[in-house]
Amino acid sequence: MEKERKLILDTETTGLNFYEDRIIEIGIVELIDNVLTQNYFHEYINPEKI
Repeated sequence: MEKERKLILDTETTGLNFYEDRIIEIGIVELIDNVLTQNYFHEYINPEKI
């Protein structure tokens, strides 16, 4: 049987206003058959540079 792979995405923003606020952090983790693996991504973003 094939293993089920999921990627979970999380973002942090400066607020809730779609037009004015910016993403400042992104995180992604991988699950295989609902078990957390060692594969992940994490990045802080400087909204002033975008």
